[in-house]
Amino acid sequence: MKITTKDVNEVKVVGFDGELDTNSAPEAENQLKQFVEQGVKKILLNFEKLDFISSSGLRILLVTGQQLKVAGGQLKLCSLNETVQEVFDISGFSTLLDVFENEADALSGF
Repeated sequence: MKITTKDVNEVKVVGFDGELDTNSAPEAENQLKQFVEQGVKKILLNFEKLDFISSSGLRILLVTGQQLKVAGGQLKLCSLNETVQEVFDISGFSTLLDVFENEADALSGF
């Protein structure tokens, strides 16, 4: 999996390319944890190029969301493909996290 980052105003936009599963979860978790420790308060996860997410990936989203909430920040997600959206719907994560159709909508939601 490839992780890309960019800053849009005060929002850290993190893109995932590939599969967020047991093998790639530690790298993703470390990256997101670093951002929180550096004081980033607003993180947008862009899943436009994410092919698959496992329970390990979902756990990272919960942990990161909780860390940001404690720090007074926010986690938002956008651009879920049909497969990832189905996992979110089945697991109930669609209602637990702020999910937007595209990056522009998500950025305006902060």
